[in-house]
Amino acid sequence: MPFSRLPARDPRTVARDIPGVLDILFPRLTGGLVNALNAEMFSFTGISPIPSEIVDKSRLLKAMIFELSMARAESEIRGGAVASWDECLAVASKRQRRHFDARIPEKLEPSDILVADYAARNLVAMLNSVQSQRPSAILEHAPLIPGLGWVASGSGDFAIGSTLIEVKHTERNFGAGDFRQVLMYGLLRYAHSIENDSEVWSDVLLLNPRRNAALLINYDHVFRSASASSNRVELVELLRSAVGQEFDRR
Repeated sequence: MPFSRLPARDPRTVARDIPGVLDILFPRLTGGLVNALNAEMFSFTGISPIPSEIVDKSRLLKAMIFELSMARAESEIRGGAVASWDECLAVASKRQRRHFDARIPEKLEPSDILVADYAARNLVAMLNSVQSQRPSAILEHAPLIPGLGWVASGSGDFAIGSTLIEVKHTERNFGAGDFRQVLMYGLLRYAHSIENDSEVWSDVLLLNPRRNAALLINYDHVFRSASASSNRVELVELLRSAVGQEFDRR
């Protein structure tokens, strides 16, 4: 797929801004569980966190910086010619314009490129490490997150085999919002599989290239821990009742 035609990514439209539904589905996803999950974080060898002074030198909004890094990393893992920074800016700007608070730069300063390149190289190294451990699996970019009712469909960051991979460029540990998001992604995928007999994700891998931090969690384990239901089927029925619509079959 040409770089200019990369799929749209808009995670705010998929399971992110529906706190009422998320609270119903995952009432036990509290600070204690979040801390317990984060206690299992690990780092990759040969990768260094991005120094805060490098991040602070850029005047861009952090969301734009790391959108640039995602665009650059995506072009690298696809092989062939790596996208120029002007091309990355065009892709990142298109994605950020979906958000009302976006500030789009006319050009990139050397300090912007420095931090975006650092994050991109870290992410590529992380993905290469993951793929080296699963040589027979294909690294998928922008896996489908099926919609349901008024919850819009969209795409995740990456997937490999039965593992969803989501990237978070934050200076803090993974938060409750991050976990709710990926739990909803997994539940939507599972609900869609019931209708289409498609593959489901058994795990989700959270990656933070900014901090060189990662966390692998088993979906069924966290579903049981975070919800009042004993299995995915009960959660799907709860989700159906909350949104009250048929699946988006795109």
